[in-house]
Amino acid sequence: MDWLRDKIQQQVFRLNGLSLNEFDISQPPGDAGLYGPDSVIWRVHGDFTSMLCGGISALLMQMLHPLALAGVWDHSTFRDDMLGRLRRTSQFVAVTTFGNRADAHTLIERVRRIHLQVTGVDAEGNAYAASDPALLTWVHVAEASRFLAAHLRYKNPRLSAQEQDRYYAESARVAEALGARDVPKSQQQIADYLQSMRPQLRCDARTREVTRLLMNAPAPSWQAKPVMKTMMLAGIALLPDWAQQQSGFRFSRLQRFNIDSQIALIAGGLRWSVRNGAYQRAMRRMGRDF
Repeated sequence: MDWLRDKIQQQVFRLNGLSLNEFDISQPPGDAGLYGPDSVIWRVHGDFTSMLCGGISALLMQMLHPLALAGVWDHSTFRDDMLGRLRRTSQFVAVTTFGNRADAHTLIERVRRIHLQVTGVDAEGNAYAASDPALLTWVHVAEASRFLAAHLRYKNPRLSAQEQDRYYAESARVAEALGARDVPKSQQQIADYLQSMRPQLRCDARTREVTRLLMNAPAPSWQAKPVMKTMMLAGIALLPDWAQQQSGFRFSRLQRFNIDSQIALIAGGLRWSVRNGAYQRAMRRMGRDF
């Protein structure tokens, strides 16, 4: 069955940032990077299935902010290269979480320089800048909260409240290194922040177009297409209820059950197949079992 495991793993690598072959997460031995193997963030970010579902959900949530949406709309190649956008985002998360310290700082600095070039006005004439600390905080919170939501639903629902707070505190380090300020670092602070942001959020024609493009993103193969479709639906279902309603989505209990059941099957197959992902490479670098 090794041939089947290898084939599935190759399909996974075509979606994630490791396929860019720019950073070697397996080197150098003993370099703990920004967090190390005893961190909560290594556990949360170590599962491909939940991270992809959470990443889809994070992008949809981020696009509810008109200034974040404008930056992506005006400066990103996502309309022509959706898989490329997913790979680059995956690369950033993988390297800053699991990579060695030098590579993590190199990628953070690269993204900081890119952000300085992303400026303009949104659809209503309001100025935006990707380097704006408040906007960086929004992008981070949308991402971290959806990654954790996916982990709790699809990987480990027993993660303790203390560990969840640790995850938010750990993930805030990269956000602050990028320039975010007043970053919430606990479940309660995240909940309060999201509630305070709701009046600024909206779903308009551009938001719906991003959603349409994401839902129709090309799969790495015809075999992966139904899997990707299910993960897209799971990403939508991971949005907070208010965000789903604002975006025009509604899932019945039966629909949610069916999505979760399908993701459980997909996750089982992917966890059986992926033996050399970012988490596994980093653990080997540290001389740890997994």
